[in-house]
Amino acid sequence: MAAQSSVSQYTANEYICEDCGALYVHDNPTTLESMKDVHNQLCAVKRQKTIAAESAKAASRLAAAKSAAAASAMAPAASSSSPPSPASSSPAASPAPGGNTTISLTGTGTSYSKAEGPIDAKFKEKRQQAGMYEGHKIWGPIDPPGQLGIWGSEVCVDFDICIADGACIEACPVNVYEWLETPGHPGSDKKPFMAREKDCIFCLACENVCPPQAIKIFQRK
Repeated sequence: MAAQSSVSQYTANEYICEDCGALYVHDNPTTLESMKDVHNQLCAVKRQKTIAAESAKAASRLAAAKSAAAASAMAPAASSSSPPSPASSSPAASPAPGGNTTISLTGTGTSYSKAEGPIDAKFKEKRQQAGMYEGHKIWGPIDPPGQLGIWGSEVCVDFDICIADGACIEACPVNVYEWLETPGHPGSDKKPFMAREKDCIFCLACENVCPPQAIKIFQRK
């Protein structure tokens, strides 16, 4: 007898998901295949395993990056008979906190009320970029402190919808977010700022748990 696949138990008329144990039976192989595909897309257990695997990969990449940075910092400087000049001894300047920032979180825009979700998934087609905050794009209109627009390029949060419940920060397995104080905003006086947007593994955990649906994730192409 031929060995069964290690991925799942699958015969001509039945399919058993090895992750959750769900059984599907149908006489028509084409219909059964469609049932299998739909289940694989919706299986919560399979999705959790995928998220865990992606998180482990991200942690591994982060550890490797830290090791490389530590090794670079410990590498001996090139020998020289004379003291190096300040220009040659200093590493390339890194942006200061708040660098690459063109907007302010304070202002006179106070005549606003909290906006309702969900975030407009097509906002990039309808809005213009209004500025930057620490290198992250902000899509207008903005009128601080009462109207702050949508923040981010891949990890995008509508700050006007956000209620700062913290679900996204707790759900993110790679620590993309950190709190940003936004005093005077009608929705909440702090927001989840995507400070480590480039670390996103696109698991969609934050998007799925946001109560007001203020988050939209765009996977890199």
